[in-house]
Amino acid sequence: MGDARPDPGTVRPGGRTARVREAVLRAAGDALAEDGFDRLDLAEIARRAGVGKTTVYRRWGTVPGLVADLLGEMAAESAPRTETGSLLGDLTAQARLVQSTLNDPRQGPLFRALITAAGCDRQTAAALHRFYRTRTAEWTPCVEAAIRRGEIPEGTDPEDVIRAVSAPLYYRFVVSGDPIDEPTAARAARAAAAAARDGAFTD
Repeated sequence: MGDARPDPGTVRPGGRTARVREAVLRAAGDALAEDGFDRLDLAEIARRAGVGKTTVYRRWGTVPGLVADLLGEMAAESAPRTETGSLLGDLTAQARLVQSTLNDPRQGPLFRALITAAGCDRQTAAALHRFYRTRTAEWTPCVEAAIRRGEIPEGTDPEDVIRAVSAPLYYRFVVSGDPIDEPTAARAARAAAAAARDGAFTD
């Protein structure tokens, strides 16, 4: 039987190993935001993090492996959902979180680099998909609560509602280049809430 090693990021270390991991992931995020995926180099990441390059190569092995671990950590550390007691309030909070993330001077370029890399690297694409599934799942209880309150119809797909909020914001981010401001975020939330009330997300 072969060596069944866990995927990068699936085992969380403690002590000094945890500090090394934190430093390396921070360095990787900074390098991605500054230089993009194509120029990411494990030896340079090790130098930035102040650790031996052998440590980085042994733990992560490849750039996509390191990026997958980074995305897993980003998903785990992302802000939790906001529950306001109304669907529109919850979706507005979600939209504003996406807006602030994409406009952030570090997070915005980081996500742009990751989205670009996902188009040409299968492992990075899989990691990015896992990241967004995790974030969508974090917010779906808001929609499930709205169904229980009778705000929206039974049979509404919670994931589709959550995706409908962020989709127009990512369109601006990736495709059109139009500003992603607070009125835009509020409009995305209102549109998704109205569509959910009208049954647009039921089977």
